[in-house]
Amino acid sequence: MAKRKRRRTKAQRRSLIQQRVTLATAAIVAMVFVFLEVPWLLLGLLLATAVGATVWALRRVDRRARDGDRAWREQDRRMAMERSMTAIDAMSWQDFEHYIAELCRRDGCTNVRVVGGSGDLAADVLGHMPDGQRLVVQVKHYAPHRTVPSGDMQKFVGMAFAEHHADVAVFVATCEYSTAARTLAAKHNIVALNRDLFGSWNNGARLDSLLPLGGAGSGPSRTGKTGRGTRPPGPKPTNRRTREAR
Repeated sequence: MAKRKRRRTKAQRRSLIQQRVTLATAAIVAMVFVFLEVPWLLLGLLLATAVGATVWALRRVDRRARDGDRAWREQDRRMAMERSMTAIDAMSWQDFEHYIAELCRRDGCTNVRVVGGSGDLAADVLGHMPDGQRLVVQVKHYAPHRTVPSGDMQKFVGMAFAEHHADVAVFVATCEYSTAARTLAAKHNIVALNRDLFGSWNNGARLDSLLPLGGAGSGPSRTGKTGRGTRPPGPKPTNRRTREAR
């Protein structure tokens, strides 16, 4: 059983306080004596304190300037994206398909051609990714307030792989996707680029960098978890020799 601490008497507490005051006074007197005998030590201490305070203040000002510059750049980027998307919205659907083809070529895709129109079998742009995988793109130039319905995604799912033998199937829209369309995209490995992701692509992001983001249906996986050995979101590559043999 632990021993109970004895309570100090008033005299003991008074004596302890006096001891502490004496030690503090002695320390102050010693410091004053040292500074009087060695004045450069005091000057050095004051100089070091001033330098430290100046460095801290400069770092704080620099941090504020960096944060302000970063915020300004982000605001400018968003404004530029909005201006750019306004020009995109003003395009005709035919011009938009050709513009998507140009973005594919910009990112190193080859054999890119626009095939949209009557009888396109749910494909608007065909080509090959820089690594040789077959690229099939469906394009929907819808008003920003609209959503891509499940029916549009169903048609693309049914044709992208079976008819066009896609290795990478991309659905690009200037709006959002309905919940059912997003679910289909995630289930069938369709890279669904919604308005925001397309805006990033249009602003300079490479297509291959967006494939993992769009593979989960217009955004990252809601769980954010991947198992060991699990492929990242995106179309499963197909052996070209096997496909050609068929």
